Amino acid sequence: MALNLHHLRIFSRVAELGGFSRAAEAMHLSQPAVSKSVRELERQLQVTLFDRSAGAPRLTDAGAALLARSRELFAVERSAEEELRRLRGLEGGVLRIGASTTIATYLLPGYLARFRAAHPDVVLRIATANTRDIASALVERRVEVALVEGPVDDPRLSVIAWRSDELVLIAPPSHALAKKRRVTPADLATAPFIGRERGSGTRRVAEAALASEGITLRIALRLSSTEAIMRAVAAGLGVAIVSRAAIADQVALGHVVVLRLRGLEFPRALSELRLAGGAQSPAAAAFRVMLRAREGADRAPTALPRAAP
Repeated sequence: MALNLHHLRIFSRVAELGGFSRAAEAMHLSQPAVSKSVRELERQLQVTLFDRSAGAPRLTDAGAALLARSRELFAVERSAEEELRRLRGLEGGVLRIGASTTIATYLLPGYLARFRAAHPDVVLRIATANTRDIASALVERRVEVALVEGPVDDPRLSVIAWRSDELVLIAPPSHALAKKRRVTPADLATAPFIGRERGSGTRRVAEAALASEGITLRIALRLSSTEAIMRAVAAGLGVAIVSRAAIADQVALGHVVVLRLRGLEFPRALSELRLAGGAQSPAAAAFRVMLRAREGADRAPTALPRAAP
């Protein structure tokens, strides 16, 4: 039995977006057309793909199995499309870049501006997520260039050092720890801590460094972006460990201060991931050359004001 790829694509969007109306809006179709397409696919396959008995449609076991295979199929489709685009060089096509949150927010925009100035006909598509999700996107060929903050252990991926970064401990100026000349790692064990979600490179690096001192953080609040964390710190909700590249504005405005942490530093390498054995398009190759050429000029800021002794 030959699968109807149009029906399969609609089914995948319904499953990923969690509803028929959402899929219809995203695909610029009517909801009846989406429902009809899924019913026709179920008829062809002679299985029920969604449980529609209560609220939002839920995947059945058959639906979950089909979704997994459809993702593989569409990954191959995207790979074929990219190979054809490579024939057009840098005079068109799409470059899909995935970057973990801090990189995407604070480091990537300058690179994108320079690339756009040099290659205005290449369409840029940027995906932002945590390190774990960006790695998955590269494996599934949803992105071609992947830049991450955290460690990655996947035999399918090569991890290439890109540039250095440093994590720093920040607090609101009124916080008790901001009055201390130096904060000890033990001080952090009892301080309300604001952290990123699991899968975040920033969180993994910070937790690993503190674990070496026998410290487990008491996370009082989890947020999914560095910007949100800095604002929560400024509001007095706790302390946090974030990238030095992200905090210059907040420090200059006096909203947060950098604390001196005795005997413990948080250096980390920002990395590029590559899919083992994967070919690269001319656009990806040009972007990678630019990343290396600008490495020395675009390092994270150095000295920033710290809490007064």
